[in-house]
Amino acid sequence: MKPSRTASAMQDRKTSSHVGQVAPVPSLLTDQDIHLFNEGTHYRLFDKLGAHVIADDATRGTCFAVWAPNARKVSVMGDFNEWSTTAHELYPRGESGIWEGFIPGVEKGALYKYHIVSQVEGYRVDKPDPFGFYYEPALRGASIVWPLDTNWGDGQWMADRRARNAIDAPISIYEVHLGSWRRVPEDLNRSLSYRELADQLTEYVVRMGFTHVEFMPLMEHPYYGSWGYQATGFYAPTSRYGSPQDLMHLIDRLHQADVGVIFDWIPSHFATDEHGLRFFDGTHLFEHADPRQGRHPDWDSYIFNYGRNEIRSFLISSAKFWLERYHADGLRVDAVASMLYLDYSRTSGQWIPNKFGGRENLEAIDFLRTMNEEIYKEHPDVQTFAEESTSWPMVARPTYVGGLGFGFKWDMGWMHDTLGYMRQDPVHRRYHQDKLTFRMMYAFSENFTLPLSHDEVVHGKGSLLAKMSGGDDWQKFANLRLLYGYMYAQPGKKLLFMGAEFGQRGEWNHDASLDWHLLDAPNHAQLRTWVSHLNDLYRREPALHVRDVAHEGFEWVDCSDNENSVISFQRKGTDPDDILLFVFNFTPVPRYNYRIGVPHDGWWDEILNSDAQDYGGSGQGNLGGVEAAPVAAHNQHVSLTLTLPPLGMIVCKPSTEKPG
Repeated sequence: MKPSRTASAMQDRKTSSHVGQVAPVPSLLTDQDIHLFNEGTHYRLFDKLGAHVIADDATRGTCFAVWAPNARKVSVMGDFNEWSTTAHELYPRGESGIWEGFIPGVEKGALYKYHIVSQVEGYRVDKPDPFGFYYEPALRGASIVWPLDTNWGDGQWMADRRARNAIDAPISIYEVHLGSWRRVPEDLNRSLSYRELADQLTEYVVRMGFTHVEFMPLMEHPYYGSWGYQATGFYAPTSRYGSPQDLMHLIDRLHQADVGVIFDWIPSHFATDEHGLRFFDGTHLFEHADPRQGRHPDWDSYIFNYGRNEIRSFLISSAKFWLERYHADGLRVDAVASMLYLDYSRTSGQWIPNKFGGRENLEAIDFLRTMNEEIYKEHPDVQTFAEESTSWPMVARPTYVGGLGFGFKWDMGWMHDTLGYMRQDPVHRRYHQDKLTFRMMYAFSENFTLPLSHDEVVHGKGSLLAKMSGGDDWQKFANLRLLYGYMYAQPGKKLLFMGAEFGQRGEWNHDASLDWHLLDAPNHAQLRTWVSHLNDLYRREPALHVRDVAHEGFEWVDCSDNENSVISFQRKGTDPDDILLFVFNFTPVPRYNYRIGVPHDGWWDEILNSDAQDYGGSGQGNLGGVEAAPVAAHNQHVSLTLTLPPLGMIVCKPSTEKPG
């Protein structure tokens, strides 16, 4: 179907730009560009391929360039030539597989597609631009000629962000699906635009104390219900919420408020829609031809051919595009495990071993290493995050020691074990304490991020609140506060999906807004206050982040009191006196006169208590602090006698003097 335009817009286009045949010059592509692209080492293809407006005194129009090596003819069809498939044919650039040309008079806002006549007999197809910067809404799907110029105001953030994104910095991530964070019910329940979100989301994230937001995939995708994980445009943000400059405005606004931005980026697979990358020039160009290598059985999507040089250039250029043109502070790479294993979700006979007979995808491994090397070489002030769900070694370790080169890895084991433990009735938790303690056997083998993401609140899994044990709301909310407290106390960066901060009761629904009305109820509002105070503690106390990835920053006090379902540990900063004591009671029974050995005598302030009435708790605790007594415990010469609140966490810190 031809993309639609209003009659007046069509008439304007006809009268303003009657263009002639495609001209072979000017060209943005040098011979060196061609060589690097075919070699697989050109990582700035967004400057060369696609549609680029030329607007100088001598020349006005648009350069077009597309890779279609198995095409017999390629032409540009658009609203400027009545969608003719023959009016503007492109020229082949030698044997490179690239077709290019210049069309005078075509300017910003023009709609276009490529009409490809394949060398495969009888195959013709109309395709949007794989390097298009802006697409029409998904059902029409034409590319739009669109320069990416804008006036950024985030210079101070960009100059300082290396420290904000460092492994020893506090990184607390709020994961957001833009289409369902907040909607406008009085306007047909529409989603907020990028520009509407700029103020509302920024104000909220700052108020909550998160350091970063992570956007679920914003690359253009035809099916809204895929949440962006089935992409067709790897260089175009979805037009559902506005223009590229509108998204830039949102990012700029977050940066000016000292909030970092992480993009969910998907090199693991792509949508099978005909108007996407699949069968692009009549052949399996972007994807493997053999379905045992090229088709995902779980998601019915196509897998990139990572061994093809041009595909490596395409994907690494895409990663750098979001970092450079959109000032992203990091990329979260989805489904890394599916890239690493040739037999991922496949049974015997459904996959092809590598050249050594193994199950490892050697081409994908090499791609990931090269991608991370190139990103950190030019952008040492950003981070990459791997969603990798197996025990593959050294995911977040440098490539020069044999790692994959990511900055951080999601700790999926922590998430599964901890949620499994929190589902247990407290009377049975004594038999499952290893689910909490096992993590410290591997906690420093990688640089970890602890995720409570969207994946845990969809597909019948229930909300985080619904997962908590307890026969009433009080116990469920107390357990949820305890879960969040445990996450923030653990070594590693933090991630929380939107709505979890106030106790969304139902599963996440991408077609509806979060249930903001729940904040009218005290228990939901109090939970949100708790999360904001955890963020404040995490950012304020160096012991909670400067050694997030170093074993010197953590020390058990007692991990073996399973009879009482109590665990205790210390977090330590680089200063010997920078110590925080965490004690957790995972039962609804208060523990009085509970003795904990500590390394310092004197007064210890109780600086946080999840059972405080401000958070919806019962108000039990230690009246602001405790004096250490000369009674040995836990291999220490002094100890504290504490009240451990029911289903509660307390945090104590040595003080220079007793208050009052």
